[in-house]
Amino acid sequence: MSRRAWWMVAGACALAAFIVFLYFSGDQSAPQGPAGMVGRPASDFTVSDIDGRPAALADFHGKTIVLNLWASWCPPCRAEMPDLQRLYARFASSGVVVVGVDQGESAATIRSYSQSLGIHYPLWVDQEQKYGRVYEAIGMPTTTIVAPNGTIVKTFDGPLSFDQMVGAVAPYVRRR
Repeated sequence: MSRRAWWMVAGACALAAFIVFLYFSGDQSAPQGPAGMVGRPASDFTVSDIDGRPAALADFHGKTIVLNLWASWCPPCRAEMPDLQRLYARFASSGVVVVGVDQGESAATIRSYSQSLGIHYPLWVDQEQKYGRVYEAIGMPTTTIVAPNGTIVKTFDGPLSFDQMVGAVAPYVRRR
């Protein structure tokens, strides 16, 4: 092998080793999806509620927010909505609010669907699915717990039981 060819092979091997090193030395333990949001400030957008009024997380400043991304076509969403309603009813007077953010459906669809389930917590219409993208929803439902200071403290990808919901908000419930 010529000296020039040897240097080319050695350079190519060094470059390949460097690329492999960079690939495998990254933080592979960093959580993906909504779990990677914990510790960050909650992003806020103005969307509309089902009555067409502007709605945003800032409307609940100082409260613990259970932000639930959902859609009517999602069976696990339907299954957990009655428990979200129970959570809302139990803790509303203790500084906890549940907000359901529908991903891409009409206000009429959301209203009809929520009435059939007896849902009374705030429901928002997010036609552009802003919240789903920013909160890194992998699927639905996705639930994010925002502490009263506006920091994301817990996230869940998939449906929750009532006990899981209570456990997630318990540290942030105002005691009377």
